[in-house]
This record gives sequence, C-alpha cells and structure tokens, in this order.
Amino acid sequence: MLNNNNICANQLIEAEAQSWDHILSYLRPSCIKCAIQLGIPDILHKNVNPIMSLSDLIAALPNLNPSKTTFIPILMRVLVDFGLFKYHQHQQQGDGYSLTSVGRLLVENDLSGKRSFFLFAQHPVVLNTASSVGDWLRDDLPTAFETAHGKSHWDYCVEEPEFNGVFNDAMAGDSRLISNLLISDCCAGVFEGLTSLVDIGGGTGAVAMAIAEAFPSLKCIVLDLPHVIGDRKGSGNLEFVAGSMFDKIPHANAILLKWILHNWDDEDCVKLLKKCKESIPNKENGGKVIIIDIVMEDNCSNNEQLVQSQHLMDLLMRITYASKERTEKEWEKLFLDADFSGYKIITSLGLRSLIEFYP
Repeated sequence: MLNNNNICANQLIEAEAQSWDHILSYLRPSCIKCAIQLGIPDILHKNVNPIMSLSDLIAALPNLNPSKTTFIPILMRVLVDFGLFKYHQHQQQGDGYSLTSVGRLLVENDLSGKRSFFLFAQHPVVLNTASSVGDWLRDDLPTAFETAHGKSHWDYCVEEPEFNGVFNDAMAGDSRLISNLLISDCCAGVFEGLTSLVDIGGGTGAVAMAIAEAFPSLKCIVLDLPHVIGDRKGSGNLEFVAGSMFDKIPHANAILLKWILHNWDDEDCVKLLKKCKESIPNKENGGKVIIIDIVMEDNCSNNEQLVQSQHLMDLLMRITYASKERTEKEWEKLFLDADFSGYKIITSLGLRSLIEFYP
C-alpha cells in the first residue's frame, strides 16, 4: 500500500534513494582513505601524461595483491562519482583516469592540500567522538570528546603524541592552503604597513613562514604551547615563542588568529581578545587583530555545499570543544564585549572569512 501518510510512489522512491545515500555514505571516506593509502592521487599527479590508463595505474600501485586487481576499477568508479578523478574512455588506448581539482588536494605535500586534514578526520579518536554524540546528549559532560575519551581534546593532545602529531599535521596542511590565499592579491593588503605580527596558536608555523617569506620586512612570531613548539627555532624575520595565549602575548602591530576563536566559548574568546588588545597599538598606529574563521552563511548563501559544511563544522566545534561557529551578529557581540572600536569582514576565503578587529 502506497497511501501511508499520502506519500505517492514517486515521493517514496525519492525518499528511499536519499535514505540509501545516507546509509551508504560511510563508505565515501573509507574509499577516499583507501585511495590515499594506495597513493593513487600521487601516482596520477606524477604520471608523465595527464591521462593514465587503468593497466598502468594498477601496475604502479605498490604492494597490491595480484588477486585484488579486479577491485581497482570498482574503487575508481566510485572515486570518479565522488569527483576526485575523471574517467576517460578511448577505444584504442583503453580506459584512463586523470586528477580533478578536488583530487589534487589529496596529493602528498601539495601546497593547497587537504590530505592531512582528511586523514585526521578519519582518525579513530575523531570517529569515536562522532559516534558518541548520542551518549553525550544523555550525560553531563561538556563535550562528546570527553564522553568518548574521558578528557578534553587539548589534554588528549598533550598526553597522546601520536594523535597530537596527526592533529598538528592537519592544521599545518590547512594553513598552507590559507597561506596561499593570504599572500595572494585578494588579501595581501591586510599586511601593508605592518612591521610585526604574532600568529597565536600558529602551530608548526606554516602560515607565519609563508607571510614572513612574502613580506621580508615584517617580523613574524609564532606563539603556541610548549609541546607544539617543541625545539623549533626561527630564523631571519621568523621567531617561535612557547607559551599560553591566555597568559602573555608578545607585543606587535597585529595579531593573527587563524581558526582559534571557534575552539573557545564566548567568555574565553572575550578574555583572549582583551589580551590581544593589550599587546597591539591603537587603530591610528596600525593596531589590529586579524581573524580567519567562519562567519555562518555570510559568504556561502548561494553555495549549498559550503553552507552544509559550515553547519557540520559548527556541530564539530560543539561536540569537540563546547564552542561554536558564529554569525556576524555573534562576532559583533564579541568585539563589543572585548571593547574593540570596529570591525571589517572580507569574504574571500571560501568556507571562511577574514575579519579585522580594530582597538
């Protein structure tokens, strides 16, 4: 009977197709992780010809069990569906594949790559957090991360070097992508007139190194916790400082907060922003705080995929850090509560925006 709740046959078929998509969606990241582990994006990237035949691809795969070669075209078919690769059919040359712009982001050491972030998202610690949301909603712990692992994300990073390394690699990979945008024509004006910059929570220094290289007269300081800084030493106009951003921030013309404030609740954000304000000159003398973070649906309203990614990132922040992504009104409230005089949003970074706070 198809009259249940007046759902017609076409609606039922459409609903079932969507439900199957959700049911089987767990296979998407597994297949992409498999491609990374096999090195498929790297093999296609290094191939002399832009199109690589299936037989050549199979021959180039390391440690592939010969009995499993028939699975490779099945794997490649779904990876083509996901938009990572493009399929080419030639009657004489046989089937072939090439990298798409999305697949290129999974090439190892690509300057704009998302490979390390993808592997971080597939780490068992992260996956266990996501699978613990139902339990978290019924307990009294602040995050699903603590429900799953018995401690906060930051404490876990301190105590588990392997996971901390995967996390830092992900942040560094993302930073390389952002660095390319920051020093491009769309954002380079942000650094005009500055003589010094502190990159708070700058991790391994990927962003600061790119800025320091692009602007040789700009002194860049990376501030992060001791277990992140480790034994890193700067050179030239780059310096590493170990310490807590809530204790002391080196004085500079400007302070950079890339994907930092979305990790903290409003109270801690205001506390940090006030610390930043103490370490920079007034607006007339060029002082400012440069923030790279999401402004919810501000620059993505015409891109359904980006909006959905913002919503999922907001969910991730809430279950991992008890924090959130913010709308423009929520950002405005932060700068008012921290006694800043004004702000400007530049919506040129895709998922994220560049925001300037002026003291």
